[in-house]
Amino acid sequence: MNNSATNDKNIKDQKQHKVHDPLFQIVKRDGMEWYKALGIRLGAILIALVVCALVLVLLTNMLGTPYNPIKIYKTMFDGAFGSARKTWVTMQDVAMLLCVSLAVTPAFKMKFWNIGAEGQTLIGGLCAAICMRYLGPALPDFLTIPIMAVACIISGALWAIIPAFFKAKFNTNETLFTLMLNYVAMQIIRIFIAIWVPTGSGVLSRIDNAHLPILFGQKQLLNILVVAILTVIMYIYMRYSKQGYEISVVGESENTAKYIGINVKKVIIRTMAISGAVCGIAGLLLVAGRDYTVSAATAGGMGFTAIMVSWLAKFNPFVMPLTSFLIVFLERGASEMASRLRLNESISDVVTGIIIFFIIGCEFFVNYKILFRHSKHNKEV
Repeated sequence: MNNSATNDKNIKDQKQHKVHDPLFQIVKRDGMEWYKALGIRLGAILIALVVCALVLVLLTNMLGTPYNPIKIYKTMFDGAFGSARKTWVTMQDVAMLLCVSLAVTPAFKMKFWNIGAEGQTLIGGLCAAICMRYLGPALPDFLTIPIMAVACIISGALWAIIPAFFKAKFNTNETLFTLMLNYVAMQIIRIFIAIWVPTGSGVLSRIDNAHLPILFGQKQLLNILVVAILTVIMYIYMRYSKQGYEISVVGESENTAKYIGINVKKVIIRTMAISGAVCGIAGLLLVAGRDYTVSAATAGGMGFTAIMVSWLAKFNPFVMPLTSFLIVFLERGASEMASRLRLNESISDVVTGIIIFFIIGCEFFVNYKILFRHSKHNKEV
């Protein structure tokens, strides 16, 4: 009798303490076929467009000026490709964003969080402006431009080596270090402008010397071609060179890299020098090939946007043109939409933010799967 009661109590306790399987589990995928991943990303963009359309209809109805979503999206397309000039400007903006994205990619592949591409680009642009102002009037362009290019590359590389050196030697936080150097670069530019413009306006007028050459009547073409060549070079460097392999190994595990004989400190400094050099080229193209002047806003936030471009492309230089194009198209199209339809400029930020949110969010379903609890088997999503 006592044994029976004890057994009943044990069974009851087991039932009370029985651990139930969770309703669902999140499991990392081993891999996904490229066409399925592409389908998920295209589906995310389609859903984002539908959500944007609903938001725009609601907002415009509240403002008393309802707009057809089709008209709104057509306006966005016209903002990027509505004329030959707009098309060239759009492609140049894509090229410049791509250039900075290529610059941050080696460092991010190495898991060195270089948030300082903005400052590295600005320092390169400042050196271009200095050469244009002082060497331009004294030397012919065929001498000034090569000197200017070398100065921009070296200055960008040196600005990137500073945080790399302290990271390699003293293990400092590279995120904060590179971020703070952005603001230092901005203030240095403001000091130079204050010297060059004694009126105190803070605006440096157009510099009329040592412009990059115009090809076939299009001043944007040279910038686009230079970045296209850089894209191919960076792809080959990251994919097939010994240094690209070392970057991948250091990014996966520093201990493994040390074990197989890789000098991790040397790789960190060298990789950041390359990133800074490419940023210096971006500064050269922006100042001597696009704006013909310099300011603290010359980079226009591209150093931060490039991080998202590189991440969305999975650090693949041949995919980055697509992600760069998407970001630039959204920015230019949304700005045109806000201007032409007389909407608040914040509307463009809302549209861009919604679309980017869905694009980033869909990467979860590309990299992970959800297993729901079932009586006989798990249902996968």
